[in-house]
Amino acid sequence: MKVVNEIKFIMPSLSVNEAAARAAVSSFVIQADPTVEELADIRTAVSEAVTNCIVHGYRGTQGKIEMTVKLMENREIYIKIKDNGCGIPDVKQAMEPLFTTAPEEERSGLGFSVMESFMDKLTVNSRKDKGTSVIMRKRLSVHGS
Repeated sequence: MKVVNEIKFIMPSLSVNEAAARAAVSSFVIQADPTVEELADIRTAVSEAVTNCIVHGYRGTQGKIEMTVKLMENREIYIKIKDNGCGIPDVKQAMEPLFTTAPEEERSGLGFSVMESFMDKLTVNSRKDKGTSVIMRKRLSVHGS
């Protein structure tokens, strides 16, 4: 599948950058003329993924978060959010609703469930002490024709 356009951002794992990531993905995806709902879904999924990097990946330390967004020729949006943090020991368990590694936080353990519900496909790859990559895909509808 051919890439029509692509951007990449690298940002420190600061909580203020969660909003910056949402704004950046919105600004880029808007060229594909998504519906309001599609744009909201993408923004929410990105927000969850970046928050996971900050809260779980780096756990009180600081590192870099890399976000790659691609617009594919078939109106598919590809988003990869990657950290070089502690990694996830058991991805399958981490993807279960309500599971959290930070029970002391005001977190519900629904991040991956939210990402899955708003995107068409979610892939999580992780290695202990090497980091985690979250790849999300969403096919935009054809509207207004």
